[in-house]
Order: sequence, then C-alpha cells, then structure tokens
Amino acid sequence: MTNDSAPAPLPEDWIRALAVAAHPDDLEFGVSSAIARWTRQGKQVVELMVTRGEAGIDTVAPEECAPLRMAEQRASAAAVGAAAVEFLDFPDGLLEYGLPLRRALAEAIRRHRPEVIISINFREHFAGGSGFNHADHRVMGPALLDAVRDAANRWVFTEQLAGGLEPWSGVRFVAFGASPRAAHFVELSEDDLAAGVASLDAHQVYLAALDGFDQKAFLPQAAAAAGEWAGVPLATGFEVLDV
Repeated sequence: MTNDSAPAPLPEDWIRALAVAAHPDDLEFGVSSAIARWTRQGKQVVELMVTRGEAGIDTVAPEECAPLRMAEQRASAAAVGAAAVEFLDFPDGLLEYGLPLRRALAEAIRRHRPEVIISINFREHFAGGSGFNHADHRVMGPALLDAVRDAANRWVFTEQLAGGLEPWSGVRFVAFGASPRAAHFVELSEDDLAAGVASLDAHQVYLAALDGFDQKAFLPQAAAAAGEWAGVPLATGFEVLDV
C-alpha cells in the first residue's frame, strides 16, 4: 500500500452490493475475500462480469475459453456466497470507453439497485507500483463511475425507463480493490481469507496457464501485508470514491 495516511475501515452499513469486473478472475485477487465477509454478515452481493474472459488463455481458443471461464467464475462466486453471477458480452481485451459500455452498466445498476458498487483497480499501476494495468481495467473504471451517475439521471438512456426500469440514485460509493490509492480497508477473518483462496482456486484452467504464479501463497501474503498497513491481522485495501 502506498497511501501514507492512516487507513479507515470501509463502511459496512449497507445491504446490497454489485461487484463489477472486466474479466472472470479479476475479483479473486483480493476483493473476493471481502465478499466472503459481507455475505457472512447477510449482505447480498451480485457479481457482474463485463466480458466473458475469452481472450485470457493463450492456449485455448476464444470459443472454447469463454464457457470454461464463465463456469469457473460461477464456482468462484459460490465459494464466497455471491447471490448470482451475470455476464455482459463485451469483447475481452478490446473494451472501449463509450456509450455502449456506460449504457449496459447503467442498466445493471438500475436493475439491481445496489447501495454500494465494488470493483478493482483502474489506475495505471497496482498497489506496490509494479506492472502496467490491463487496458480493460483502465477503461472500465471511469465507465463504471460515469454509469453510476447515468443510472441516476432520468434523462439519460431513457429507453431503459420505457422498459420499466426506474432511475437509481442510491449508490453511496464505489470501492476499488488493489488500488495504489487505497485509503480504506476491510478486515478479514481466517475464514474470509480461506473462502477467498477457494474462490481463486476455482479458476483452475486460467491459473494453470499462468507461468510461475504461486496461487496458494499470493492471497495470504497480500492479506498479511494489507493487515500490517491497516493495523489488523488480515485485511484487503480499497480506494473509495463517493458519487
């Protein structure tokens, strides 16, 4: 974590969240452990994948890859108690900021009416400063923030209202995991972390294609490091933006 000020606990006085990610497996690198905590508290979390992850495995053709990755995401979501998983049909690796993406995200927000939206880092780099963030992640974050405002505006994407959806202005904040600008944290129990590890393990085909990645060590090490930053045994960090 790079934020020098003392982090604050992420507010948890809410019931419904929509967890939005570009690809199957995105949430599982830290956010899913927090989802496990929240579902244990009785909160409802629905996961929304913007793509089907079809371009994510070099050795598997897209038409074969998409069903595999969708199945893995459903198993992953079940491991942390998510209420449902939905998939949009934007092209993996080719996500573009624009009205089609904002429209689809606004429709999901109006339909699910979440109090909180959870996502992953859209900054150029991740916490720790290593590596350049995926283009799809960098595109999706701003589109998601704009879609929150779109969903609240009756005069934007009016065709959705004609279909029976109403504007939704009830999103309190959007929280992005693994951000270098994290200033909030969620404390994790050992059970939360174990569920997060199980959710990552569910991506068997995807993880098998990653060279040299130690999936068993990654989440425990990251949770311990975030816990040290937050002043608790185990944690995961979030950048929180009010809307």
